[in-house]
Parts: sequence; structure tokens; C-alpha cells
Amino acid sequence: MRPTETSTATTTDSEDTLELSLPDELIALCAGQTGAAATDTDRQAAPTNPARIPDPSAAFDGPPLLGVHDLLDNVSTWGPTPTPVGTFHLVPVRVGRDLSLISRWMNDPAVAAFWELSGPENVAEEHLHSQLTGDGRSVPCLGLLDGKPMSYWEIYRADLDPLARHYPARPHDTGIHVLIGGVTDRGRGLGGCLLRAVANRILDHRPTCARVVAEPDIRNTPSVSAFLTAGFRFAAEVELPGKRAALVVRDRSLRDLL
Repeated sequence: MRPTETSTATTTDSEDTLELSLPDELIALCAGQTGAAATDTDRQAAPTNPARIPDPSAAFDGPPLLGVHDLLDNVSTWGPTPTPVGTFHLVPVRVGRDLSLISRWMNDPAVAAFWELSGPENVAEEHLHSQLTGDGRSVPCLGLLDGKPMSYWEIYRADLDPLARHYPARPHDTGIHVLIGGVTDRGRGLGGCLLRAVANRILDHRPTCARVVAEPDIRNTPSVSAFLTAGFRFAAEVELPGKRAALVVRDRSLRDLL
């Protein structure tokens, strides 16, 4: 899923120049000054009705992780947003409540081909655990449409992610990973509509972020198409470990034009 080794990218965007200054957060992370781990007790919450979540403001199983608000401006407080297809809300994952649903989505063959997280629930749990006990550079979320969970998202700091080794990252670049969970929600144009809404939400709540980026597998034509529909521009093909990706970018400066 995420890049881990250095490779090359062929860029089509002459304006994407390499930023040599390190973000303050990265310097602090390298010095071991940020981040805190959640306890097992923090992550064990009684499951609620998986079809509907009555209290989306309860982001994690325990108190918000140290650093989440510093690195991604507190995703849990962004709140719902109206879209042409309904009210959409990003709700940070709670493992005790959401694991079964997320694992079921990951075992859908169409999803497993690109996410590679199929198998027993502990596979998805380990993936979620690595983010929820991390330093806050990635926040896993459920996407609720009119109150119903229908998608899984990861909002992450692309400039602090291994992805930054593969393209000319700029400070505060924010990345998106997404999957549409239900088969009946695919192929109806929801992806492009919701990606636009989430990208706008990021730009609204992260004033230091000038670009939202993503790296869908180049073979995943519906995903690439959804990003382009959502106002992202194609910037490069990037060779990542395990996949060749389409690097797509939504620029704040072009927000009202694309």
C-alpha cells in the first residue's frame, strides 16, 4: 500500500520542484519528540450497530492520540459536510466498533486486489493498530453517508510518509487513501463526488496545506477516474514497491477551476 523504498518518477508537471527544507514536524519526529502510543484498553470499546453510528463525534476508543491535532489539524472535529449525494462525515476509526466491517470490506476481491489486506480480522487490525498507536501522521476513518458507513479513508501527511521519497513533496502535503465498501455504492459516481468533498474539507481545515495528493494503482482505472473527476490533476507515474501508481494532485490554487 505505502511506498517503502526509493525509486524514480516521471513527472508531467514542470511546476513541481523539490522542496529542500524539512518540515518542523519531521525534525521533531526524527528527534523522538512527538507521538504517543495508545494502550490496549484505549482501543477496546463495545461495538455498536455496524449499520449506523449514533455518535460519530467519539473518534477513538479513548482520548485522542497525542500529535493528531498537530499533524492533521484534528480530523475528528471537521464535522459533516453537505454533498450532492447526501451529508458526508469522516469519522476516525474505533477498532472495537469498526474492525468487523472494515475487515469484511478488505476481503472483497475487488478491494483485496489493491489493498492487500484480506484474510482474518487480525490482518486489518494490525494495519489499523499501526496508525492508531502512531504519531498521528495518518488517521484511518469511516466515511458516513447520511449516517451510514459506506467507505474507508486514510488521511495522512504525505510529506512525512515514505511516499515523499518518490515525488517532490512540499511541506504539509496531505494524502488520501480510499475504498468504497459496498458493491451497490460503486459505479454510481459516488467516488468522485466524495473525493471532491474530502479534498475540500482538507483544504478548509488545513490552511498550511497547499496540495492534496493521492497515488492510486495505475491499473485501478475506476479509482484514477474518480480522482480526476474530483478535480485532481495527473502529475506523474510513480514506481512504488508493489505497484505503479498514478500520482494525482489537487492544488489549492486551482480549487475553483477544476
